[in-house]
Order: sequence, then structure tokens, then C-alpha cells
Amino acid sequence: MPATRFAAQLNAQIGNELAAHNQYLACAIYYDALTMPRMAAFFYGQALEERGHAMMMVQYLVDTDAEVVIPAVDAPTSTFADLVAPVELALAQERTVTDQINGLLRIAREEGDFASEQFMQWFIKEQVEEVATMSDLLAVATRNRDDIEDIEEYVAREHGGEGDDPTAPRQAGAGG
Repeated sequence: MPATRFAAQLNAQIGNELAAHNQYLACAIYYDALTMPRMAAFFYGQALEERGHAMMMVQYLVDTDAEVVIPAVDAPTSTFADLVAPVELALAQERTVTDQINGLLRIAREEGDFASEQFMQWFIKEQVEEVATMSDLLAVATRNRDDIEDIEEYVAREHGGEGDDPTAPRQAGAGG
């Protein structure tokens, strides 16, 4: 079983990941309404990825006989000043999640919870990738705020074909 403090914080992180899912869903809907199908698809995909992270955490707690508590989450921001604002929010959110993930790893280390520390390693790598992706997207969106087609082309070119990561933890409810 994971350390009590780690399990409690991982349950809180499940809520954070589900809140991120909802936020990315709101961003996707915003871009869908602007008829920016590639940005919408990108953020719909990000939403599913965040839900997947939550379900990985659920599966870990189930696998280690720890209690799973799904916390309530606040409503996402759904109105934006312009087409750059959702990406700014996404980058800030990814930086916050990085701090949260680092905090979970810190707790696992402090508690001598080696299995939980190992579990968190994939999320550390994932957050480096997520912050880099959103940083790049923000640079492109800011530079091309008046040229939607350039933003759409960038997303199509750079974020069109990622596959599943075979090193990712198993997701609850995903079968296999």
C-alpha cells in the first residue's frame, strides 16, 4: 500500500487532472465555435489525455489496495478574451500540474514509498513534454494571432500523429 500521505495527495491530484480535462474541453469548445477545427481537435485530445492521467492514478490506487476518492472540481473558464488566451491558460495550468506532480514525487521520497516514487517517474517526463508543447503553441498563437490559418497549419503539422506511449501506466477502465 502507498504511504497514507501520498495516497491522500494522489486522490487530490485525480481531481486536479479531471479539472484539467474540463478546462481543455472548454478550450476545445471555444476553438470549435471559432471554426478552428485543428485547435479544437488538439484541445479535445488534450482533454482526453488529462482524463487518462486521472485514470492512471485511479488504477495505481486500486492496484495498491488504497482508497480512491474522486474529489469535486470547479467549473472551468469558458470565456476568453481572444484566441491566444486559452493557450496562455493551458501553459499556466501545465506549469501548475508540474509543481503538483513534483510535490507528489517529493512526498513519495520523504515517506520512503519507492513504488509510488517509481509510478510518478512517467508523469515527470510527461510534464516536461506538456510544458514544452504549450510553450511552443503559445509562441505560435501569439505570433500569428491575426492569422488563424497559420496557427491551424502549425497544429496540423506538429500535433497530428502522436501514438500511445507504451511506457505509460495502465488506465482504470481501459481493459487489458
